[in-house]
Amino acid sequence: MDALPRRALSLFDATCLIVGIIVGAGVYQVAPDVARGAGSAAGVLALWAAGALLSLCGALGYAELASAFRDREGGDVVYLGRAYGPWAGFLFGWTQLAVVRPGDIAVMAFAFASYARALLEPPAAGGSPGPGLPYAAGAVAVLTALNVAGVTEAKWAQNLLTVAKVIGMVAIAGLALATPRAGPAAADVEPLPWTVALILVLFSYGGWNEMAYVAAEVKHPRRSIVRALLLGMAAVAALYLLLNGALLHALGVGGVAASSAVASDAVSIRLPGTGSRLVAALIAVSALGAVNGLIFTGARISYAAGTEHRAFRALGRWNPRTGTPVIALVVQGAIAIALIVLLGSFVEALLYTAPAVYAFYLATTAAVAVLRRREPGLERPYRVTLYPLPLVVFGAVCVFLIQAAAAYRPGVAAASGALVAVGLPIYWLTNRRPPRRD
Repeated sequence: MDALPRRALSLFDATCLIVGIIVGAGVYQVAPDVARGAGSAAGVLALWAAGALLSLCGALGYAELASAFRDREGGDVVYLGRAYGPWAGFLFGWTQLAVVRPGDIAVMAFAFASYARALLEPPAAGGSPGPGLPYAAGAVAVLTALNVAGVTEAKWAQNLLTVAKVIGMVAIAGLALATPRAGPAAADVEPLPWTVALILVLFSYGGWNEMAYVAAEVKHPRRSIVRALLLGMAAVAALYLLLNGALLHALGVGGVAASSAVASDAVSIRLPGTGSRLVAALIAVSALGAVNGLIFTGARISYAAGTEHRAFRALGRWNPRTGTPVIALVVQGAIAIALIVLLGSFVEALLYTAPAVYAFYLATTAAVAVLRRREPGLERPYRVTLYPLPLVVFGAVCVFLIQAAAAYRPGVAAASGALVAVGLPIYWLTNRRPPRRD
């Protein structure tokens, strides 16, 4: 008989996991575009605050589901299967394994590679630092191996990387705040619709749902799951507001909007010459922490799909020696590395996956209400505050983002939807089997 997940994650571990996944390189990359969309310092901070509140609305729904199914790994695989039928959980697992999770890992690995190159391979005269593919693929391979080795190794790596990135972000903000306040100089930049800016903000907050995928490994789940979600979201919101406020102080809204390397530009005012390398090191660590967190939680989705569905059976094994889903980790890492090799550079993969991702967010948010009706006797240590208002708000956000992404890139959205749909014939062909009751 296969081993089962052990409760090895403390409240601190779980909070670090959430913060480590959310805070990658995205906030640094999208800050100029958010400034272009907001048009004023107050507007910038309002968008980042709104993004936190909207994300919290979604997190509250996941908190109810994760606390109710606290003995199950896999998050949406379980919730969607219970609410709508096994086919829905299968589709989520298929989409995550084949498209979304390896793509997210590859994107963050490329972000790490770009900053690692800038730090370790300064460009020669007239040249570039060289290809970043070995850095990206190497990061995925090393961190996958670390996760295979054991939960203890993986969680301590995550904790250290998260603490380092938080210290780094605070250091960047401190250096920016230590500079003289920027003047009101205008920037010659093309404005961006505020709706697009909000999409970018919400992308930067993405990852709050990852707690659901490791619920069966959290100690004292009745209280720790909800606390980790709330503490993680509060910490990220505070960090983002602090960072963007500091960038606005150092560069002004026009300077932020016109910058191509906003953190480097802000720090270099105080530390000319060494500022850019310092920022490169800090953001590389930040991206690396996101890669490790995505690897950790993503394999739990595939593992859960393997315990429920025949097509994923090989992935649904928990190694008793290492205490990890070894096969799921290896397969996930191999797909991510293959994507890195095929893509060859950093790409906007989230535009490709956004319609599918937010369609599943919408379905899971609705599952809170569906399961309250279908399983009223299920113990729910936490119930959504101000129900159903947060669910309605977040559901509307999901519909908005799906429509916006599809309108911006209709061909890409159609291709993403087609890949998701491929999962249905696979499900029908492999048939379904009764869930394994351990």
